[in-house]
Amino acid sequence: MSGKNSSAILIESDSFVIDKMTEHDLLEVVEIEEASGLSRWGFEAYHEELVHGQHALMFVARRVDRMELEHEKGIYGFIASRLVTDELHINNVAVRSESRRSGIGSALLLMVINEAAENGAQKAFLEVRASNAPAQALYARCGFRIMGQRKGYYSDPPEDALIMSRTI
Repeated sequence: MSGKNSSAILIESDSFVIDKMTEHDLLEVVEIEEASGLSRWGFEAYHEELVHGQHALMFVARRVDRMELEHEKGIYGFIASRLVTDELHINNVAVRSESRRSGIGSALLLMVINEAAENGAQKAFLEVRASNAPAQALYARCGFRIMGQRKGYYSDPPEDALIMSRTI
């Protein structure tokens, strides 16, 4: 993988920047995961992927004014994904509920897709709960289309997953 190793800002807006996830981000990442109702990975799984995942692509959307507001939460959302040969597998995407519908989810998705393209990925895949219409709409806006279904994929609560993909 030829990805950049710096922690330089990769995408910037008026209120947030997207850059590579660090170990210092993990407590907030897990907090966002739990509040979003995602299938639980937990701290150890994110840490393992971040530290040892050779082909992991993990980013956060961070407050621009973080230094001025230390008492505030610093991360709006995150994405965890992995390159497998020429495919991007998006594992988790989440944005704090109060920050949704502000372009953060789209920016995270497009950042990881662009990074994967630079590293030779040809296609991107993800699973989403069949009942999660807002997430499905976000993915569709980013070019993903439903290509199949996995029966009983999710537990707690049990639910089918829709498989979505897009060409990179």
